[in-house]
Amino acid sequence: MYSFPTLLISVLSIASLAQEVAAAGAPAITRRSRSRIVRKDGGGKPWTLEKKFEGDNFLDGSWNFFDKDDPTHGKVNYQNANAAKSKGLAVVKDGQLVLSVDDTTQLRPGDKRDSVRISSKDTYNGGLFIADFAAMPVGCSVWPAWWTVGPNWPEGGEIDILEGVHNSDVNQYTLHTGAGCSSDPTAKSTGKIQGTTCASSGSDNSGCAYRDSDPRSYGQGFNDAKGGVYAHVWDSAGIKIWHFARDDIHDDIKAGTPDPSSWGSPAAFFPTTSCDVSKYFHDHVLTIDTTLCGDWAGATYGSSGCPGTCDEAVADPKNFVNAKWKINYIAVYQQK
Repeated sequence: MYSFPTLLISVLSIASLAQEVAAAGAPAITRRSRSRIVRKDGGGKPWTLEKKFEGDNFLDGSWNFFDKDDPTHGKVNYQNANAAKSKGLAVVKDGQLVLSVDDTTQLRPGDKRDSVRISSKDTYNGGLFIADFAAMPVGCSVWPAWWTVGPNWPEGGEIDILEGVHNSDVNQYTLHTGAGCSSDPTAKSTGKIQGTTCASSGSDNSGCAYRDSDPRSYGQGFNDAKGGVYAHVWDSAGIKIWHFARDDIHDDIKAGTPDPSSWGSPAAFFPTTSCDVSKYFHDHVLTIDTTLCGDWAGATYGSSGCPGTCDEAVADPKNFVNAKWKINYIAVYQQK
């Protein structure tokens, strides 16, 4: 989750990022949902439901809990699985997985706050991925992300599907890759392009990005709309990402028979004609996290409209009452 506005680029350590990816865990066999055939996407092979994570099966060992220092230098203590569960930071409630930032402990400015970051043990080299969130973290100093990442960052690629900082009003979609990948500003999408150079490094991590135009796509607006769905297709045509607010979720998604060819233009489209996805993206883990301050949220805190300093915000537990992911499910489909 290394998206940055064009004028606010922070310097990250590639060595730290490589350590982060390695810590995400190796592929492993995990529980599979019962497969079913779904409609074809634009005349291609039919999509098959390969796996669906929901409720307790997020916590059955299918996902790794990252518990190292935050590579983006956030003011967080990422918790291992046992600690996250015992502290109530990773629980299943009313069928939803709830991932929280600690909202009870008063800290001193500069101290780190307990939080959670999880990554799938399985890795992926394409597919259709649908994530249904009932709510996402919001608030000053908060930097949440739903993203996927490959090994040896940035050579394995990164796809930031849902990401922002503080009280941002819309979502940002970003790719990070090795040298040679760019986005096509003429590609048909509903988002506003922010930059076309996807190549990222320790000195330039802006990536190629789109900003959504729907205030229901991020933060408080997302939560006020009772959440929604983020769907992305990664196939030979490239990478397409859609957002559907709760009231706009297509019936085929609700029925478990998604048909991306019927969804219209995506919010972000990165065609393979300008970035060969088979070359720049491989072996991705699915990742959800909430960090605080750090390279993006810390750098932008002074212009965010939030009071005081970022360290002061982290110290006050009241700021994190709404810093929670509420996840209905994440489904993975493949064409076979």
